Amino acid sequence: MLADQYYLIAHEDRTGRSRLHPRATGLGLAAALLSELVLEGRIGVSDGDLFIIDQRPPRDALAHDILDLLCAQSQHRDVRTWLAFLAQDSALRVAERLIRVGAVEAVTRRRMLGGAQTLYMPNTARQRNAAAWASTRIANMLVRGMELNAADRMLVGIVVATGLTRHVMYGFEMYPHIYHALPGMIASLPNDLRELVEATEASVGSALTVGRR
Repeated sequence: MLADQYYLIAHEDRTGRSRLHPRATGLGLAAALLSELVLEGRIGVSDGDLFIIDQRPPRDALAHDILDLLCAQSQHRDVRTWLAFLAQDSALRVAERLIRVGAVEAVTRRRMLGGAQTLYMPNTARQRNAAAWASTRIANMLVRGMELNAADRMLVGIVVATGLTRHVMYGFEMYPHIYHALPGMIASLPNDLRELVEATEASVGSALTVGRR
């Protein structure tokens, strides 16, 4: 699932912590979850508005829940509003989906000043290898100039929009042509997905600007 792959890229496999500001990670995951529904033909995005195409429930439980929510609140169409709303708990919901498929485990740690924090992280060698592969797979495909399907191009788009490009391309700095190819790759996305990338990038910029005030 696209959001699962983005989650593994956006979080450190040794600590479970986000590589980005949590707001940026949440927005990236929200965009990935909406993208899953676009790719399944359940929703569309046009001129900044989100609309329902097909109300049939997806097989995935999380996608099903989100589609139900979108249908129940169909009067709200602004895609950036939906990104902000879904971003509030998208990290937790995707982490729970990853737990169900055995990709991460919940780890509770005591904080120095009291209280506890629960992180979701790969805890075995197999899980850590799979988490590392999420970034490596995309980097290898980009370096080799392989043709990416729409889901992988969208994953790249969200990586770029949220500021994870340098992490994905870590160790491949000798291939600067990749960076020049990324805008064209994003531009080649279907209109719905390209709009989602643009809305995500704008939302991340706004969220981080507010956070610095």
